[in-house]
Amino acid sequence: MKHHVGSRWGAAAAVGCAVWGAAMAGPKIDTSEDRAKTDLNPGLRRIGTLRPRGADEITGSNWTLGCETLDRDFAVYDEYKEYIVPLGIKTIRLQGGWAKTEKVKGTYDFAWLDTLVDDARGRGLNILLETGYGNLAYAGGGGFDLAGGFPTSEEGLAAWDRWVEAMAKRYKGKVRDWAMWNEPDINKKHKPADIAAFNIRTAEIVKRVIPDARIAGLSLASSSPKLLEQCLQALAEQGKVDLFHWFIYHGYEFNPGKSYQNVEELKATLAKYSSKAKMRQGENGCPSETATKFALSGHPWTEFSQAKWDLRRMLGDLGHDVESAVFTICDFNHVGREINRKGLLWATPEKKVEKIKLAYYAVQNAVSVFDDTLERIKEPVAGVMYGQATACFAYRSKTAGQALVALWDDSATPDNAFVTRPAQVTVKGLAFQEPVWVDLVSGGIYAIPAERIVRAGEFTIFKDVPLYDAPVLIAEKTLVLR
Repeated sequence: MKHHVGSRWGAAAAVGCAVWGAAMAGPKIDTSEDRAKTDLNPGLRRIGTLRPRGADEITGSNWTLGCETLDRDFAVYDEYKEYIVPLGIKTIRLQGGWAKTEKVKGTYDFAWLDTLVDDARGRGLNILLETGYGNLAYAGGGGFDLAGGFPTSEEGLAAWDRWVEAMAKRYKGKVRDWAMWNEPDINKKHKPADIAAFNIRTAEIVKRVIPDARIAGLSLASSSPKLLEQCLQALAEQGKVDLFHWFIYHGYEFNPGKSYQNVEELKATLAKYSSKAKMRQGENGCPSETATKFALSGHPWTEFSQAKWDLRRMLGDLGHDVESAVFTICDFNHVGREINRKGLLWATPEKKVEKIKLAYYAVQNAVSVFDDTLERIKEPVAGVMYGQATACFAYRSKTAGQALVALWDDSATPDNAFVTRPAQVTVKGLAFQEPVWVDLVSGGIYAIPAERIVRAGEFTIFKDVPLYDAPVLIAEKTLVLR
């Protein structure tokens, strides 16, 4: 698990983080025991609730939080900034916004981005800054929004270079992690060689200014191993693969678990070209209602299925050793298209936050448990008898060795039901002193009856474990009940 805020790059953390309960533009965060309400009844005795932990209480974790589209004014940072630290994720993704910064040729106004960077650092957050899109102020300056083309003219490319350099110089010492142009493969004019060339051009500027910058390359919408290989081949031909610390893919699936065959192929493909760089999931989220545009559209999503989907993506990525993004903190009004409802916060067309969605609390629950004090047990130590496809991953505390197993019904797209079915879970080589059952959507912690636990040598068998299509845990009580 990554995303530490180091001494140099996180110096602003000492300034202090946002205080929970500070003045919020929208509704106050619920901290009660039943803040995440569902119809779940696992037939067990509830003994507690997961306690949320803010980003200031967590040293590091696997996740990045999307705070995108501010470069195009599709959302308002002040509407949601007070919700970031209480969620618990320490790294946020921002987009640079050339068109917003250089509205008049040769004149940069970074005030809007300064405000975001300085505020985020003041809250102790790490920043992944995406270099973003083009600028219509220049002929051939590229498109300023999703699917816009790269700059193509000599004037446009030179202006791009100047802007990237100016941005890197301005945020040197403040931003270490950078990402390339978002989803270039959506524009079918961009061939793999074009994507590679533009990535090299941009990354070399950042590296010249910030030699220890960590750069995420490609930022592909697709999770196609073939496309990744084509791009890596083009980078390798120029000897430039090692410019990049990560390579980003997106790739949405209605059933999150359907992604992982591609993910493992992506990792294997990258390993042929680099022993250092890692794959990174850079943008994934689920709508909270039916959408007609964007990823995962045309399905009757609700806040229930969104919360389940987000958790399955987060823990699926964690279980496959891939750094991962939660897209996104707040709904945003994509002008000319529609409101993108993948936010953890519900916003009006006027960009006002009016509701905290169930997914916010579900993500908060996951982050409170899965920080970098846990390590994944890579050898198979847990098996599930259930009758349908399941996902199952085991973890232990790096210090005290307490164990937990995360599992869920992985057979289909998440639905709106909270009806469990019994499973038998066999765990080998992990000692549980006082195991409990945890529902990550609601955060509820439940006692497991002694008669459902059978110990036989190095095996522990858990009988009639309630299971459904959202992640649940069998965990040592001291790991989750604080």
